[in-house]
Amino acid sequence: MDKPKPSVPFGHAMRDVHFSFDKGYLPLNHGSFGTFPKVVRERQRELQDLMEARPDTYLRYTYLELLEESRKAIAPLLGVSMDEVVFVPNATTGVNTILRNLVYQKGDVILHFATVYGACEKTIDSLCETTQVERVCIALDYPAEDDDIVCKFKNVVQNLKDARKNIKVAMFDTVLTFPGARFPWEALVKACKDLGILSLIDGAHGIGHIDLTNLGKVGPDFFTSNCYKWLFVPRGCAVLYVPLRNQHLIRTSLPTSWGFQPLAKREVEPRDIKAFGELFKKVSTIDPTPYVCVQEALKFRELVCGGEAKIREYCENVVKVGGKRMAEILRTEVMDNKTGTLHRCCFVNVRLPLTVTQGAPSYDDCVPSEHQREWANSQSMKGSGYIREADASKIAKWMTEKSVKEYATMIPVKFYVGQIWCRISGQIYLELEDFEWAGYKLKEMCERVSKGEFLVEDDQ
Repeated sequence: MDKPKPSVPFGHAMRDVHFSFDKGYLPLNHGSFGTFPKVVRERQRELQDLMEARPDTYLRYTYLELLEESRKAIAPLLGVSMDEVVFVPNATTGVNTILRNLVYQKGDVILHFATVYGACEKTIDSLCETTQVERVCIALDYPAEDDDIVCKFKNVVQNLKDARKNIKVAMFDTVLTFPGARFPWEALVKACKDLGILSLIDGAHGIGHIDLTNLGKVGPDFFTSNCYKWLFVPRGCAVLYVPLRNQHLIRTSLPTSWGFQPLAKREVEPRDIKAFGELFKKVSTIDPTPYVCVQEALKFRELVCGGEAKIREYCENVVKVGGKRMAEILRTEVMDNKTGTLHRCCFVNVRLPLTVTQGAPSYDDCVPSEHQREWANSQSMKGSGYIREADASKIAKWMTEKSVKEYATMIPVKFYVGQIWCRISGQIYLELEDFEWAGYKLKEMCERVSKGEFLVEDDQ
């Protein structure tokens, strides 16, 4: 049977009818915190009203029934059994739950890439301080080719094994946070299997963003993904997947709560297939309504948007076309690799026309040397402003903050591998003209940088 067509066209009409954005705000950074449609908001408030009308009835009985329905609803999006998925507040909690349940011995290593999300990296740092585990970071600069990433991973693993280190777990992403790019997680899971290494996927930008219905077949050892970022579920909801074969490794939720079973009791009573779900049913007292809004979000995506494939197709296309147009306006480029794999997702990274120079920056009112001009032209940087490398991170932060405070949007800008880049998210409520607007505003901010405005504000 054919999927239903969107009842409201994607773009501004979708935004106006179904979302709650302020009229003067342009949401270009869906990837950080997501959003959810009005109908899901109404469902959440309905659930909150039920909870406040009869707190004990709701939290002790009604909620638990609804939670089972949510687990059943989300499992097919990952191609797994409902007995293998639970909910946690966010992907960072999911990563912590896995890493802090593993038992480490001297010589154990957690392996990750330089592109790891900052909070996850700090989690590893914490474990290195409190346990015997060590960390090894695989250097990686983008743009990169998927095959090269996998080859580098295998080489590092072999070197560690030669050094008699035991790789306890390897952690990597589905889609990177910055730069926003598709990561070769499927190939890395296969490599982990071949090499006998546990794999942990930080899929923060995963469910609702890319097709994950083959996750069960690919077979990672652990996976977590935020539902509030791309699935239109209220904030405070992520899915945690642990296949049946590995559930014995996860002894406690974070924080430890009612589902925990002491070892003595577990040795007497055989482990039940439902034990994993029980472990996460009652984990402290929070507002659990985001967990049980999953069905409403999926209903909206199916009946109003036309299904997961329609959403992905629009988001990937609008961000691809929009990013290209931004690069034209800025006279720069979109980050890409030769095989074009980076943009099989809903992010685009556009370079800004600010060139790091060893000479005088534009804001020193000095004219670049002829050598600088020739080099800039050879790098397709015509029209660039010149900046000191020492100022680059400060400039990126200044531009990000200005996008919020003066331009009523949010554009993440970072100094990355010697250049200034921005990341833009594609979503069903955006149109090409929104990316054009972003291009012109970023060009304006770059001109302000060249005039030294970021320095003036530092002196105030």
